[in-house]
Amino acid sequence: MPAQRVKIIEGGKLIIPAAMRRELGIATGDTVLLDIEDGELRVRSLNQAIARAQAILRRHVPEGVSLAEELIADRRREAERE
Repeated sequence: MPAQRVKIIEGGKLIIPAAMRRELGIATGDTVLLDIEDGELRVRSLNQAIARAQAILRRHVPEGVSLAEELIADRRREAERE
């Protein structure tokens, strides 16, 4: 999607054009994440941020390993020791 010019209005508000909101999958009232990277403002939906975190984690967890199951097993072993 090509860049678009928008104005910052009263209170530092930025209006994101509808087409960009649709492409990002965000709607009125949604919470988004903002950060600055290389001097640019980035806007991400929470779903995008979660998907990115999951992808990073998947690179470090072997195929077929369930971290949730390992955590549950650890907690059960701890409970048995108490």
